[in-house]
Amino acid sequence: MLHKIAFFAICLVFVPGFAQAACSRANLMRCLDSACAINISTNPAARCQYCGTASAGTPTNTDIKSVSVGASTKYVISDKDLKSAPIDPGQRYVWATNQCIQRVTGCTADDVSDVYDKLIEQSCTAAGISAQMATLTAQIAKSKTKTTCSGEITNCVQLDKNCRVDFSACSSDTDFTRVFSACATESAGCDEYVSEIRAELLTTRTNLINNAAAILESTVKSYQDIRNEKINTARKICDNNSGREKCIAMMCEQRMPNKCAAEFSDEKSMAANLCKFYDTACATIK
Repeated sequence: MLHKIAFFAICLVFVPGFAQAACSRANLMRCLDSACAINISTNPAARCQYCGTASAGTPTNTDIKSVSVGASTKYVISDKDLKSAPIDPGQRYVWATNQCIQRVTGCTADDVSDVYDKLIEQSCTAAGISAQMATLTAQIAKSKTKTTCSGEITNCVQLDKNCRVDFSACSSDTDFTRVFSACATESAGCDEYVSEIRAELLTTRTNLINNAAAILESTVKSYQDIRNEKINTARKICDNNSGREKCIAMMCEQRMPNKCAAEFSDEKSMAANLCKFYDTACATIK
């Protein structure tokens, strides 16, 4: 079933090769019901309306506190979390699956499908809709184009809390895979495009990271070139003491009342002392 494929990536993240206790399907169903079976006692079509298909119509009761979950709430999605649940039935199914396989130890998307798909089909029948989950899921998948899916997943991946626009937070494959798997799962109806979108985003990430390294290298080289140019200019000033001689000539012209005329040797000596810093600087450069 397409639902199983939709959650394959997220299962790899949350249940990687576990050998822990078997999934408690009773607790899993209790968790799923908290998102998909609101007011089921008076509305048999609830599961179909919430997590099946929009063709079943709007749920007759949207009061999230009206669902009966029994005495234990350990595995139930909280009222607070339910407020952020998607309204679209297909997306809500995906969201509920993601929530519940995190809460109920050992459960996977396959368990969700085995436990819940038949119940949703029965609920759809109660709503007057003769449809199987495979058909409903196919309709959800066909409702989105690759462009739509790529936009949704890319926007999610490039959030500041995830990889960021420049992918700087996902330079490692592990971080990228973790973020991409979560974002792909949030985008219901994109199963057939996920592999292609992942490859495209990996290419984008590689290019951005490589470009960032190239820009940094170029910036460093630019500063090095400027520094070398300044040093070379300074060395030219020191060649044959040309810089000092120009300084003495300027001092004589602008500061000495007699312009360092031959008969005023003391002015020439004073100008030379004022320009002596050239000797110190040139000695350092050499």
